[in-house]
Formats: sequence, structure tokens, C-alpha cells
Amino acid sequence: MKKIAWSQGTWSRQPASIVEEDGALKVESIEASDWWRTTAYGFIHDDGHALTIDFPNESAMEVSFILDFTEQFDQAGIFLRADEANWIKGGVEFCDGYPQVGAVVTQNKSDWSSSRISEWMGKEVTVRASRSGDAVTIRAGINGDLQLVRVAPLDPARSWSAGPMTCAPSRAGLVTSFTSWSIGEPDQELH
Repeated sequence: MKKIAWSQGTWSRQPASIVEEDGALKVESIEASDWWRTTAYGFIHDDGHALTIDFPNESAMEVSFILDFTEQFDQAGIFLRADEANWIKGGVEFCDGYPQVGAVVTQNKSDWSSSRISEWMGKEVTVRASRSGDAVTIRAGINGDLQLVRVAPLDPARSWSAGPMTCAPSRAGLVTSFTSWSIGEPDQELH
């Protein structure tokens, strides 16, 4: 994997603050920032914070951050975007009292999958998106042990960008410490 400099990306929405310190990027989310389209909730949010670059087919991208969330829907991970109606976010979201690893896949309408991972709290989490053909495989974990989170369709005819993301749907003051961002070869196998 090749390291990506924080300065290479473009923000989807400027965060409340950004501080680069000892190689890490500390990002403060704006209150009520999020991504979601319609399903179950009936609203559309397209105002989260993502720092993205081009994400070509047959490549993989990794984002790492420190998991220290405390409030409902605090979240961070990786964001893939073609346009406002076609995007994917994968990572960790604090929901109903627990950190949960999951993904939201949106093709005009969003869906959501998640699973509790309390043992990851306070640790560096890595989220990996591997793009190949008409699919993207999302993996996440700690200490180099990445588990499968989701295999989702990804339209190869669209141009995609990707990178670190964070949102704070229910509060002000969430600061996410991103520790690394890299791009490289796609995974060779799904399992």
C-alpha cells in the first residue's frame, strides 16, 4: 500500500476544524452532519465530511482511525462516492450504546448493516475497500486482522472517489483522529 498525503484529498464538506499533528489528521465534525437517503427515516442527508481522491477500478484503499466515540451515531471510516444518489460508507458507528462496524450502501435509497464490536473501543481501527469489476469488498478490524463487513455492487461505468469520512449526526464536538490513508492493489480473494 502507498501512503496518501492528507493534502492530496478534497473535502466533500469542510469540517468545523482540521489539525494535522504528528502525521495524524484530527477532524472535528459539524453537528448534524451525515449521509442517508430516504429508507425508513424519510429524509436525505448529503453533508458528511469526506476527504477523497479518485478511486479507480482494480485498487484498494485503507483508512485508519482511533475509535473513541461516545455519542449516538458518532462515526468514521471510508466513504466511496459517485454522486449524491450512489455512494457507500463503511466503518464504525456508535449506536444504541455500542460501537458497531457496518456499511451503508446507497443506490438511490440507503440500506444499513451493522454488528457490535465493543472490544475495538480505544484502539486503532482500519477499514479497507477493495474495488474489482462490479463490486467493492469492505473489511475492517484491529491489529491487522480485518474481517469481512460487506460485499456490495459498485457500478464500473461510474467514476468513483474515496477516502476518510466522519460524521456527527446528533452532536457538536466530535473529533476523529485519522492515523493513516493509503491505496494499493485490490484483494485477490473474497475469503
